[in-house]
Amino acid sequence: MPPPRIFVTGATGYIGGTVLDSLVTRHPEYSITVLLRNVPERFAEQYPNVRIVHGDYDSADVIIDAVSKVDIVIHNGNSDREPSLNAIVEGLVGKEETSFLIHLSGTGVLSDWREAKYHGKLNPKIWSDIDDIDEIWSRPGGELHRNTEKILQAASKKHGDKLKIAVMCPPDIYGRGHGPGRRRSAYFPFFWKDIMTVGAPFYAEDGANTRSFVHIDDLMEIYLRVVEAAAAGGAGAGWGKEGYYFATTQEASQIDIATATAQVLRARGAIQQDKPLRLPKEQVAGFIPYSGLSIGTYLYMSNSRTRADRAHKLFEYHARQSTLWEVLETEIADALEY
Repeated sequence: MPPPRIFVTGATGYIGGTVLDSLVTRHPEYSITVLLRNVPERFAEQYPNVRIVHGDYDSADVIIDAVSKVDIVIHNGNSDREPSLNAIVEGLVGKEETSFLIHLSGTGVLSDWREAKYHGKLNPKIWSDIDDIDEIWSRPGGELHRNTEKILQAASKKHGDKLKIAVMCPPDIYGRGHGPGRRRSAYFPFFWKDIMTVGAPFYAEDGANTRSFVHIDDLMEIYLRVVEAAAAGGAGAGWGKEGYYFATTQEASQIDIATATAQVLRARGAIQQDKPLRLPKEQVAGFIPYSGLSIGTYLYMSNSRTRADRAHKLFEYHARQSTLWEVLETEIADALEY
């Protein structure tokens, strides 16, 4: 069997770059093409066998042409951007042979950020990507990432005989990436920026709201197993409704994160106290406003709890990397430099 032809988007991002680097490292025999708007310095030196297609997420014709020539697409770009996803689907379903699409979503689709009764409080609900898949596939249209997940569901229903789709739905991610672009996670740079406005890490209510986490390299194990299954024709992984993958390896409450962060920052001399602040919910909700969505509510007051049942069942998936607490000082140090 010839090596699979793979098209990767988001290759300069934290997740997509680490996907690219992991594939090149683990499978140098794969034929990989990336979509790049701007080519990072030393990219050709670092990845001499990776082909570049120049374009961005609005380059529909470029994307359609590129994906029509590959077997597998790994879409790590903007999870909510519909035009690029539509172009990918159009290019793949126009082929005669079976194709595979691996799409990055996120557990924000399950966050209870709209439910005020859980802001700063523990929500007991833990989502399973097997037991709760019917409810997950029926989430309301206004939830984060739901717009593109609906496109994928429609494509799977209409073209499932020739387009096999897997959705990667990771929780908050930590650990250093190892791609050609961004290598830092998202949570702690956001948190540090808001910490500077109030002088200390913070929480709301009792701070018991809890989020799931995964190390970037544990997440890569799921990516690799699904890509390897696609390269072998699809056997060994689930697709469509049975191809929805959580990646959680651990949980952390906001008050535990804030308490530990305060201790690290005080030890570094970055703040004046070693205990977190309890802030009013309204103040926390005001952090990071974006297009009508309170990112502050989502990041610091909501719950998003998941179990990676599918990956555990199919791949015997479990945590192999350091826990969040073991790398917390590194995460914070990176955030301070961001």
